[in-house]
Amino acid sequence: MKNVVTIGGHKAIVSFDPDIGMFRGEFLGLNGGADFYAKDVDGLMREGGVSLESFLALCAEKGIAPLRGYSGRFNVRLDPKTHEAAVLAAASADKSLNEWVAETIETAAFAA
Repeated sequence: MKNVVTIGGHKAIVSFDPDIGMFRGEFLGLNGGADFYAKDVDGLMREGGVSLESFLALCAEKGIAPLRGYSGRFNVRLDPKTHEAAVLAAASADKSLNEWVAETIETAAFAA
């Protein structure tokens, strides 16, 4: 699992790139790219702040909404046996498949 940090109230995924010997951060949920690099954690947090400020300033200058919008809808393709198992699990919990999937994803997403 990749690490997630919060910089300026925005979440970013952090990973180590062994090819360049640096940490790389990439903000999530923005309407464009705002990545950043550094050799250590302090530098990463600092560079993340600079990258985020630059991105937000550019969005304000161009009149672009900086945050990506989410509709709350997405399609999932499953193996038919997994689909059947999910329907049975939902029914045994006295829930619709949609309710069961939404609850399962919410539980997993907020536990991460």
